Amino acid sequence: MIRRAAAGLLVVGVVAALGACAAPAAAPSPSATTASPTPSPTPTDPVKAEIDERLAQLSVRDKVASLMMLHYPGTDGAALNGFMASTGAGGFIVMGDNVGGGVDQIAATTASLTVDPTLPPLVAVDQEGGYVARIDEDDLPAAEQLRAEPAEATQAAFRGRADLIARAGIDMNFGIVADVTADPDSFIFDRVLGTTPEDSAARVEQAVLGESGVTMSTLKHFPGHGRSDSDSHVSVPSTDVGFDEWRATDALPFERGIAAKAEAVMFGHLAYTAVDPQPASLSTRWHEVLRDDLGFDGLAVTDDMLMLQHSGVAEFQDPVENAVRAVEAGNDVLVYVLAADPEVSGVDPIALVDGVTAAVETGRIPMETLDDAARRVLAARIAAR
Repeated sequence: MIRRAAAGLLVVGVVAALGACAAPAAAPSPSATTASPTPSPTPTDPVKAEIDERLAQLSVRDKVASLMMLHYPGTDGAALNGFMASTGAGGFIVMGDNVGGGVDQIAATTASLTVDPTLPPLVAVDQEGGYVARIDEDDLPAAEQLRAEPAEATQAAFRGRADLIARAGIDMNFGIVADVTADPDSFIFDRVLGTTPEDSAARVEQAVLGESGVTMSTLKHFPGHGRSDSDSHVSVPSTDVGFDEWRATDALPFERGIAAKAEAVMFGHLAYTAVDPQPASLSTRWHEVLRDDLGFDGLAVTDDMLMLQHSGVAEFQDPVENAVRAVEAGNDVLVYVLAADPEVSGVDPIALVDGVTAAVETGRIPMETLDDAARRVLAARIAAR
């Protein structure tokens, strides 16, 4: 610390005469002895500190495994716990085969997924309502009903839905469809919350507000499934709509949902070829749009990665290559709805983790990319516990 010199400091002379004593120095002024206040230390963010500490303890392979949101069928708690322990997965997606009985029974099943009680996995579910629902007790209005109601009705429906999800021990809902279409022949039509960008945006916003503070919200299927009537479960839907038109239309529900503080955005396996010929889920460009143009800093999540293989497109038949490209593009969470037998799914989760780990170790995936994703996943898991 630099101290200010006292004004009028007295210079002491030396008396020439032998035996003379030097004159005593004048007493310093109060300002000469008063130190500047010591700045208070910057408070440490305990969550950031925990993330930093945990990240430093993870191997490359552990970090890769933490990005995987996997599925294992059934309600056998020991089998589910063993699956999570063997894979090191950071997340689990609940499907219909994990639901046996009511909400309380689901909660017992999801509790068995935890290997480390200090850091439970991130547990998600597709609970849109209507025919896309896993929890049978959800009799709340879904998209078809909500489109005919004032936007505020969407908040009430998703608040009730969030309560059910939380009681079931589930942290995140993949349930807010932010797509837009007025085409009744479209694959996604029955599930959209609005047939115009503004109508969809208004209800998406209300859905996020309804889930806020109860369960984490996810907006899907970015950048918008409504531009094609094809089904992304069995194809890679495409459109030639350009960026400017997209920005003025299909982007609006995502933008409004992000402003309402949605925690996650799910990328669709669909291509806006005028922007990038690759599916958005594997597109660095679309991830840049989400982060830079829309200002989103939460979790980037893929739709079920098996859908790429089921599209029948030769380019997407290698599941390990798909996973590497998904992490390269900027996804934080890779979703896999697996069967118990890897031969049935065509995907071995251990091989996935090994393949992505090798891509990091050879430099294909920058370590910074992996660390950024692992940090966001850790932040979500800590927030959810």
